[in-house]
Amino acid sequence: MEHHHFLVHKPFGFLSQMSSGEDRQLRKKRFLSELYNFPKGIMPVGRLDEKSEGLLLMTTDGKLSDTINSSGIEKEYLVQLDGLITPESVLQLSNGVNIGIFGKTYLTKPCKVKLLNKPPELPDAHPSLRIGRHRPTSWIRITITEGKFRQVRKMTASVGYPTVRLIRIRIGNFTLGQLKVSQVISTTINQPFS
Repeated sequence: MEHHHFLVHKPFGFLSQMSSGEDRQLRKKRFLSELYNFPKGIMPVGRLDEKSEGLLLMTTDGKLSDTINSSGIEKEYLVQLDGLITPESVLQLSNGVNIGIFGKTYLTKPCKVKLLNKPPELPDAHPSLRIGRHRPTSWIRITITEGKFRQVRKMTASVGYPTVRLIRIRIGNFTLGQLKVSQVISTTINQPFS
């Protein structure tokens, strides 16, 4: 069976699923099916929550999805934080922090964290984010090899700097690159995924 793979620049406000199975008029939620006429059996590899943006890999290959989710493939994010993060907190994040996962405490694996001296060039943030209204913000680049539920947001909150904007820019060797917001492109995936 031939599988299909797509790279998507998921916009803010979209759920990382095709539909809800409910009447959309009642829920007012937005789904990936609005962005492209995807083939049957398509699924996102990992998810981005509704308020997160950036690179999403879609595939019809369930084995590939399992491989990426369970084999320590790097996922890289640009994260705007509420407040000016300290070098000590950056080090704390990189060493691993305790977060809550489904009612249990979980120690995150060590990861790469870099404080950015200037904001990255990105499309404007969604107005509902209300960035910088109360306190100054700072930016970090974080690369993790796991993907627990809302992990990056929980990690930054655990060191006292809640995430205000989150953009995934890389999954393995795939990057967001020049993909425009809401753009979908077909791609090929060579095994093994790296």
